[in-house]
Amino acid sequence: MAETTPEADADPDFEPRPEWDDPYFDEVAERLQYHYDLERDYDLADYETAWREWELYGKLDLERRKYFFHPKLSYGHHDTDEHLFARRVDAVTTDDLDALVDLGHRLADEWIVADERHYSTEFTFVLVAPGLPDDVAAYVDGFRDRTLLKYGYYGHYEVNLAVVAPDENAFVASEQAEVAAAFRTWEPLGEPDRGLFGRIADAIFG
Repeated sequence: MAETTPEADADPDFEPRPEWDDPYFDEVAERLQYHYDLERDYDLADYETAWREWELYGKLDLERRKYFFHPKLSYGHHDTDEHLFARRVDAVTTDDLDALVDLGHRLADEWIVADERHYSTEFTFVLVAPGLPDDVAAYVDGFRDRTLLKYGYYGHYEVNLAVVAPDENAFVASEQAEVAAAFRTWEPLGEPDRGLFGRIADAIFG
């Protein structure tokens, strides 16, 4: 018999997350499931790249509205999207990270509808590796890539990176990769920071 959760009992539209054979990814999915729509074995089939296949993909869509006294009198709709890609690798190099940054810009060019409604989109790539080389850690730790669309009039997008070596309890994430904290499974999530939950609050309260 399938197990139920309080969330499933309270919300008839709640869909159980996929399950991963990999215990590590399954634990990460457990942490993400109430904020992200999750898929396993995600394939960027339309792209000629060595980084087509991802063991975990997650998407978060937020819509922010402002309104005068009543929700029917709304204005200023803005969309915020986040795309999360994660996979295991045998090793990771700075060349791999360069390739992921390039992929992020390619996805942005084709996935983002750049208009007045678009506020922000984030592409976060997480590599799960046996170890964390010093040059890779230095690359990721100092990394930030933010691009304005039409000088910011159509919002912006970010490419984020993270590398985790769970067997060594080692982790590094770029400045804006807040969601990557879910991959640090040997530590409790703790109190949420402004990042993800701040964006959710903005979407609800304007």
